[in-house]
Amino acid sequence: MKTRILTLLTVIFFTINSSGQIRLPSVIGDNMVLQQNSEVSVWGWGEPGNEIKVTGSWNNDTVKAKTDNHSFWSVKLKTPSAGGPYTINLKSGGELTLKNIMIGEVWICSGQSNMEWSARHNLMNAEEEIKNANYPDIRLFHVKKLASNTPQENCFARWEECTPESMSTFSSVGYFFARNLNQKLNIPIGIIEVAWGGTPAEVWIREDLVNADPLLKSCAGRLTKYDWWPNEPGVTYNSMIAPLIPFNIAGAIWYQGEGNAVTPESYRKLMGTLIQNWRADFGKDFPFYFVQIAPFAYGNESKAPIIREMQMQTAGDIQKTGMVVVSDLVDDIKNIHPANKQDVGRRLANWALGENYGVQGQPYRHPEYESMKIEKSKVRITFRNVPGGLITRSEKIDCFEIAGADRKFVSATVKIDGKTVIVSAKDVKTPEAVRFSFSNDAIGNLFSTEGLPVAPFRTDKWEY
Repeated sequence: MKTRILTLLTVIFFTINSSGQIRLPSVIGDNMVLQQNSEVSVWGWGEPGNEIKVTGSWNNDTVKAKTDNHSFWSVKLKTPSAGGPYTINLKSGGELTLKNIMIGEVWICSGQSNMEWSARHNLMNAEEEIKNANYPDIRLFHVKKLASNTPQENCFARWEECTPESMSTFSSVGYFFARNLNQKLNIPIGIIEVAWGGTPAEVWIREDLVNADPLLKSCAGRLTKYDWWPNEPGVTYNSMIAPLIPFNIAGAIWYQGEGNAVTPESYRKLMGTLIQNWRADFGKDFPFYFVQIAPFAYGNESKAPIIREMQMQTAGDIQKTGMVVVSDLVDDIKNIHPANKQDVGRRLANWALGENYGVQGQPYRHPEYESMKIEKSKVRITFRNVPGGLITRSEKIDCFEIAGADRKFVSATVKIDGKTVIVSAKDVKTPEAVRFSFSNDAIGNLFSTEGLPVAPFRTDKWEY
């Protein structure tokens, strides 16, 4: 986790990627995917003052640059619509040709273990999924887990075609997201994994941004510290995100939150800071889609419902964001890693397909609480994103609670009425608040007619 270790790895990658005076970061290499219809950065290092010529085979235009007094050079190449394979030729004393390059869409997948977990970690139907993972137009870039107290110029990874072997150790959520995009769009997809199980969000944000905010700094100081695990602000951003900048990406997907369940009060601001940090440093206002953490039997010290609430608020706060609800994809609340990663990846992909690529026919906006109206001893709850109304898959609707002025919540009876539900309880004559799936491990059974689960919510602002 020290800079010294990363420096050694950097030297290794420079050696592998070098030819004469041409040295490249690992994210620029054979088999990579470049963002289509854009300007992409290609950069590296060499002898100060040397000229470098970079030519992409898709148009044979040559772009030139000179290495500065810090040995750094950078050029921008214009890319066409999706296609390939292509080559990039680089000349500067020596000569290097990058091969098997595709032009398409590039996404980052990041977070903690539910994003990191591969097909070798409790994936539903894993054997069959691995066997069928032959997608030469999907390219995987798996950044190895390293942490550093200072920003790094390189990371430990290489681009690979998607094969059963490479897929088996890659993020399952990231793979299924990429597979859905590739199948729907029929273009190359590059997916970059930067994930680390158990990490709080603070480690994925620049340290100065966390320390500049009193609330973020205070909550970061209360996180449990382990000498063998990254827990300080910025340490994985420095070693796993910073080396990718300024690689041009289409967007990011995120699955994290369990690591912050003991300090939930900062999570809304924390995620806003993370998204703005990444967008600013990549120089692009890209879409950011994330997964609401799943039901799990946490200990009493955890406040997962508040994290879920903060995630919902983040989606409302920041443009070009979206949240998928996965409560119905859990079959064991004692397993923090649900095995159904296929549908998680599909729901994330549907957000991107609908919002970014104009693909119709795939519902992706889950039902959300909109308003409540007290009707004598009952409460009518109205939802948004329910064009066809609401359904349940059981005889009765579970996980609703209702309370009066005493703030004592009791289990409620619920009736669907078109696009609303009517909530009541025999012992609550004058209701004031309703909660749905507002606990660590509640799995609700209320859905839109399109089959998407209603997001957990509460109508009150009482202390939880």
